[in-house]
Amino acid sequence: MTINCKGTLVDLTSPKVMGILNLTPDSFYDGGKYKNEKAILKQTEKMLGEGASFIDMGAYSSRPGAQHVPEEEEKQRLLPVLELVLRHFPDAFFSIDTFRSTVAQECLERGAAMINDISAGNLDENMFDIVAHFQVPYIAMHLKGTPQSMQKESIYEDVITDLLHYFSEKLQKGRAKKINDIIIDPGFGFAKTLKQNYHLLHHLELFQTLKKPLLIGLSRKSMIYKMLKSSPTEALNGSTALHSIALWKGAHILRVHDVKEAMECIVLMETLKANA
Repeated sequence: MTINCKGTLVDLTSPKVMGILNLTPDSFYDGGKYKNEKAILKQTEKMLGEGASFIDMGAYSSRPGAQHVPEEEEKQRLLPVLELVLRHFPDAFFSIDTFRSTVAQECLERGAAMINDISAGNLDENMFDIVAHFQVPYIAMHLKGTPQSMQKESIYEDVITDLLHYFSEKLQKGRAKKINDIIIDPGFGFAKTLKQNYHLLHHLELFQTLKKPLLIGLSRKSMIYKMLKSSPTEALNGSTALHSIALWKGAHILRVHDVKEAMECIVLMETLKANA
């Protein structure tokens, strides 16, 4: 299983890590941490050095109840940083975490390698067309409502069946637009209760029926620290435990804050599978 990033085929047979670079002041874990060029470049270099295959940059916090960010402000936060990191790391693959097609377009024009859309096109009907035009990998996440309303949207007939139907429709639309590389993200923590999140993880292998790469975002999320009665800063061990389960059940990409620990998970799980 491969995806095409700027002319390079990335083999996902061995799982990969996507490092998170938050450019928002209010992200649930590392908001406001990377405020200047030195801090941004240092963190990017650190994640790439620890083995990240992709760096995911976002300038619109999607944590529950996050404040709405105007489009121009998102661009002002994002575009200069993208240009900065591409100057220093021209061979790295940068993913753009946005649901806005105009933001996606301007980032792709500057050299971004893929788009990570929390709404899978639901919040901007032009997103599929932009992705199709640039022929980049597209991460389609499951979300009901918006970041501001999603906590009220966790009502399903059956969360697994509903998500499989949702992604089947997105894949059909992607094929019609001739998008070659679509990556599936079940959206842990987005419009899902604590119980639904764990039910989803328990049955994660069912998403292999879609025959598309599976990206998992569990890192330091509330489904971990609320269960352990701790905090995001204390949730690394819990993240590692759940990453191992996700890999065992077929995850191809781990989207994480802590690259080194995620890479260690992959090495150990791949070794375990090789010696089955």
